[in-house]
Amino acid sequence: MTELKGFLAPKTPTGKSAIIPEMPWHYSGTLLTVEYLTDPANVRAILPPELELADEEPGAVALIWADWQSCSDDFEELLDPDRSQYMETFVVVRCKYEGVTYSRCVAIWVTKDFAMARGWFQGYPKKLGSMHATRVYNRGKATPTLEAGAKFGASLAAYDHRLASAKVTLTGPVESNGFVNGHKMLHNRWVPSITPGAGNSLDQLITMGGVDLDLGQAWGGTAELTLSDSQWDELGSILPVEKILGGYFREVGTTFNGGTLVADLGSNPSI
Repeated sequence: MTELKGFLAPKTPTGKSAIIPEMPWHYSGTLLTVEYLTDPANVRAILPPELELADEEPGAVALIWADWQSCSDDFEELLDPDRSQYMETFVVVRCKYEGVTYSRCVAIWVTKDFAMARGWFQGYPKKLGSMHATRVYNRGKATPTLEAGAKFGASLAAYDHRLASAKVTLTGPVESNGFVNGHKMLHNRWVPSITPGAGNSLDQLITMGGVDLDLGQAWGGTAELTLSDSQWDELGSILPVEKILGGYFREVGTTFNGGTLVADLGSNPSI
């Protein structure tokens, strides 16, 4: 009998049909970030009970537009760009677990199914959406130049409803592209039991981060941000903007090669 292969479904004799390949996964791209403050009670409300608010700036939030090109270790996806290029917009807060401060993604929209599958494996709450952000090119007039006064725009929509609009104006080089998304990620991975009312078959708290970081010069500046809800997504009402902290742009490269189980919160694989 032939062994079926595939990192995730669908499994086949060759494994080529799997929605995502084996780790490691490599990423190159740009991040356009707006950081702001909301009421810390809003952050507390979206954290599970086992997590605490961060000690400093507990109401800090980062909304990040990422324009990615990604691939696995054989780099084959780069020769089929529809399998390597995608965008995502994600919302990050900070939290604390057993005295350690982490970053945590609490909402995220992506443009491709393979990116969504990778995210669910990593504990990101990914949904499909539509997003756009100003890109930087090295030639011509139809691009901002990385210099003081450069302007960037970004938008996010899902199910044809606008959820976020942003503008960032650069003022100069800075040491980092913000502080909210500056820690290891702490996520929950969970799958409900197929038996109604039987709890979760998988319920884990995990942490992870990138390796082989390759970071370009970070640029900072001022920002504007408007958030909205739709009947299918909550963003403006859950983490409303009270004060804008700033905007950032940075080129980044990183590799994901697994994470660490922090706590098993009651997984029951028998159900």
